Amino acid sequence: MTVSSPFLGFPTHLVDGRRPCAVIFGAGHGSTYPGSNSSGYTLAANAIRVASQDDAALVEHWDFDLGGPLFDNKPICCIDAGDIPTIMHDNAGNRARIEAKTREILALPAVPILIGGDDSVPIPFFSGFAEHGPVWILQIDAHIDWRDEVQGERYGYSNPMRRASEMQHVAGIVQVGMRSVGSARLAELEAARHYGSRIVTAREIHSQGVEAALKHIPEGARVIVTLDCDGIDPSIMPGVASRTPGGLTYTQAIDLISGLGRRARIAGFDIVELYPPADIDNLSALTAARLLVNVIGTIARQV
Repeated sequence: MTVSSPFLGFPTHLVDGRRPCAVIFGAGHGSTYPGSNSSGYTLAANAIRVASQDDAALVEHWDFDLGGPLFDNKPICCIDAGDIPTIMHDNAGNRARIEAKTREILALPAVPILIGGDDSVPIPFFSGFAEHGPVWILQIDAHIDWRDEVQGERYGYSNPMRRASEMQHVAGIVQVGMRSVGSARLAELEAARHYGSRIVTAREIHSQGVEAALKHIPEGARVIVTLDCDGIDPSIMPGVASRTPGGLTYTQAIDLISGLGRRARIAGFDIVELYPPADIDNLSALTAARLLVNVIGTIARQV
């Protein structure tokens, strides 16, 4: 794959003393389980950037998802800072670098947007908000990710919501899109419920609409959105390691994002678990890029 330009052709920094409203950065590796190979996920950030390039010249056009141009007729306020260096199996080092970058962006202040590797990278991303709480977490995922440890590793892709529940600055968790099986033995489900996590299945979203999830978010709360690509239906997001039918539609996902923007504030966003080797005709990367556009547009409107 050709190394891409920044997402949507965004600048890598702003001039004239302007601060960004949001900063995109990529992280290929987080905490990889022993004996596992997470290298396929390192292709995700570049795939999303490549998929955005056809629209790079159209940033000022009317976007029907957003009801207006991406930046709402204001100057571009999002930058793409590129990828931070990560090394497979350097788990502690990767976590430290992701957390440090998140803190750096929050100090600007700006909204950090992480386009990542597997679902372990959100753990240090969440940790980076320790001095910027309280925050809520809205997870979009097929799985609850509440395992305490796997093969002795407590910070891998099955552990992020369990670790988030232990962070003092996390005020609450809403989990959306759960279906089928995975990361949800009875013990994990009971632990999530004991914590107070609000679990909203994909079927509930299909039958009741996105309000089934949004009603659990306090009005005015600061919210980190963590989007595992397998939370989206594989008919439009086939490029994942665990395809599970019945996921959220594109419209439901962007309705969640826009609804959250009206009810609360997006304080951070990550999109993970895109697995380009399993993609079909770059459909997943295109869908991921469009989801990211909606997030940026929502952030631009809350400045």
